[in-house]
Amino acid sequence: MDPTHVVVDSPVGPLTLVARNGALSGLYMEVQRHRPDNATFGPPGDLRSEPFATVAEQLSAYFAGELTQFDVPLTLHGTPFQQRVWALLQEIPYGKTATYGELATELGKPSASRAVGLANGRNPIGIIVPCHRVIGSTGDLTGYGGGLDRKRYLLDFERKTAGTQHALF
Repeated sequence: MDPTHVVVDSPVGPLTLVARNGALSGLYMEVQRHRPDNATFGPPGDLRSEPFATVAEQLSAYFAGELTQFDVPLTLHGTPFQQRVWALLQEIPYGKTATYGELATELGKPSASRAVGLANGRNPIGIIVPCHRVIGSTGDLTGYGGGLDRKRYLLDFERKTAGTQHALF
């Protein structure tokens, strides 16, 4: 089945949701590095149809501070290594962070922090697959496809609503 898309508003700006075969396959910010061409998103869909209705509802609850873990059907297209990184991103708890090096070590490839960073940057489903929770080894905010201001906003928002300080998973 061909993709369809909808655009929803959020505190970090408009989010384009893309679905294929009843599952979310993309969540892109208006200005984002590695954002596919809009022509690949397919025709506009219906926000009342699935998975858009559930995704929009869960994003609304997330930004209200009421949801800390998403439960929507996802279809992530990428290399096997990217798939492993994206799966690991989903294990970083709400309100916490991990470093690229920690993720590389968790994958059994301690010298692959740069490759982890590249895979993180190609994450097609921002926020829900929380690539914003990955930081540099010194605790600095480094690279984020949606821009460092958005990354800072998301991390500060999660820490505030979770009541946590900087903590690694």
